[in-house]
Amino acid sequence: MTTSSTNIDYQAPYARTVGEGNWLQRSERWLDARGKGAWIAAMVLGFIFVWPVGLALLAYMIWSKRMFSSNCATKRTRHASLRATMRPSGNTAFDAYKADTLRRLEDEQHNFEEFLKRLREAKDKAEFDQFMDDRASRTMDDEDAADADAKPA
Repeated sequence: MTTSSTNIDYQAPYARTVGEGNWLQRSERWLDARGKGAWIAAMVLGFIFVWPVGLALLAYMIWSKRMFSSNCATKRTRHASLRATMRPSGNTAFDAYKADTLRRLEDEQHNFEEFLKRLREAKDKAEFDQFMDDRASRTMDDEDAADADAKPA
């Protein structure tokens, strides 16, 4: 369909400004592109102006796991960059260096996680030992007080 004054085909794919899908799907994509903060803002505004809309958004966010996960666009970007990192460059010397560096970094990460685990265990043991010492001293104090009450003056 063209108009006589401009000769523009409004049915052509390049002329369509409206995204695919109904308004709910377009709204969902728009909010996803802006992240979790946009979803929360939409939910709060829904509660302020029309509370059933806010409640429906909250239920949808929980049901679709948008409330408890990071942004979908962030996940796609992270996976794409990981794939790009693991893809060979064509330079064998660089690929060997990259593989060696990644292996070394993974070892360092593993060692650091083990260190943190040992640190947490040591902290837990120290707290437990302190608790047991406090408990033992309270028990001794209670026994001493009971002995003092039992002895006649």
